[in-house]
Amino acid sequence: MFKEAMDVSRHTNGAFDITVGPLVKAWGFGFGSSKPDMIPVVSKILPYIGYHKIRIENHKLLKDDPRILVDANALAQGQSSDIIAKLFEDDGCKNYMIEIGGEIVCKGLNKNGQKWQIGIDKPIDDPTNTINEIQTVLSITNCGLTTSGNYRKFYYLNGKKYAHEIDPRNGYPVVHNLLSATVVAPTCIQADAYATAFMVMGVDSSLKVCKSIPNMECYLIYTDQKGKNRVVYTEGFKKYLTK
Repeated sequence: MFKEAMDVSRHTNGAFDITVGPLVKAWGFGFGSSKPDMIPVVSKILPYIGYHKIRIENHKLLKDDPRILVDANALAQGQSSDIIAKLFEDDGCKNYMIEIGGEIVCKGLNKNGQKWQIGIDKPIDDPTNTINEIQTVLSITNCGLTTSGNYRKFYYLNGKKYAHEIDPRNGYPVVHNLLSATVVAPTCIQADAYATAFMVMGVDSSLKVCKSIPNMECYLIYTDQKGKNRVVYTEGFKKYLTK
């Protein structure tokens, strides 16, 4: 987990950072936390944020400051899916689809002898998680897949929307036109981490980074200047789209 986190942090110039924990908590998205009554004083938290402030030595995680808090939420479900996939593999299972919290690993074929059919949700603001419309359906196998978005976890404070994707570089929830990012990668932990990073980075930077990572593809849903939903994806993503 730590190695993957550091790799993604370096490739995204800190848009992904597992030391983001104190910011996530301050903005009301951490475990057991609730919507804050006022905007957090970000300047007091940023000194304890930064992936370069933690390291592993002699099998121990060392922090430059004890107030640094590691938050592996953007990796944990993806890694869990990978771990269960390995368990299946070790037990001789050749066809499976594992899903934990939307983080998917699949191999082989489904019961109909086809690749696994996975739907990407249409990004609709819905904190209740009760509205489900499918944007498109993918046909995939032998990979990990994750979608991250800002339309499930959010709240309004003083009339302004604050979503759970926090930019660890400036300490604030991201504000741009990217609604959701779907990533297909060799492992689910990788897909999970980059989907989170792409929601922080926005459309153009995400496409650039995705194209630089071998065997990784992405599908991004965003709003144009007229407020209409649009889609863009890497060239290699075409093979996953069903007709």
